Amino acid sequence: MNYIKLLNAAFEKFYFDDRLNPTHISLYMALFQEWNSSRFADEFYVNRRDLMRAAKIGSKSTYHRCVTDLDSWLYLCYFPSNNPYKGSKIKMSIIGTSSEPDMGRYNPTLEQLAEQYYPIREPVVGQHHPINGQVLVSNTNNTKQENYIKQPKGRQVVIDFFEENGFDADEGKKFFEHYETRNWQTSDGQAIRDWRAVATNWMDRTELFDEKNESNKKQASQIKDNLRTTKNKDYGQPL
Repeated sequence: MNYIKLLNAAFEKFYFDDRLNPTHISLYMALFQEWNSSRFADEFYVNRRDLMRAAKIGSKSTYHRCVTDLDSWLYLCYFPSNNPYKGSKIKMSIIGTSSEPDMGRYNPTLEQLAEQYYPIREPVVGQHHPINGQVLVSNTNNTKQENYIKQPKGRQVVIDFFEENGFDADEGKKFFEHYETRNWQTSDGQAIRDWRAVATNWMDRTELFDEKNESNKKQASQIKDNLRTTKNKDYGQPL
């Protein structure tokens, strides 16, 4: 895969596609960067919170609408997942192939822009090359995965993670104490492999609960206003 050619082809397709708005492009570029990080894998998994932060999208409904649009407009294939331990799967479309002969031709201006904002990453030192057609995983990714399959190293690590995702310290303490008393096991007695994924699921459920609670408060307030009466009535006024 050629990073610059793929990015040039994408920019050119953006130019002629009037259906796109800035949020679509921002999300696509965040996904493109994840694709690049995975060495342009055929399919890769993503985290919604990380993508929303990278694309500067503040609403979950906006995120889901944009990723669904990109899927229906054949920029990518989106496979949603409800599993907190495994994010949604993405398969990026390769723009500028033979089926689109006008896409991906060399454009110096677009290439300079791509190099300025999305520089090509240097190869990983010590990366293994495939032997006899077998794909080997780099040690860097293995180390990263091992770090995630551990319990948090203390309460403060959990609190920092919650604050980084827009929650206060009290919510992080609740999460830590809840699973600390359960020896970091799920409800079915299985050991938690990725506490960050469980924490993300906890935050999602907290947001849904807060939204539902706020909606109930508004409905109760409206009913109270409708039933409110006054003792100072003017019975001389016609009905």
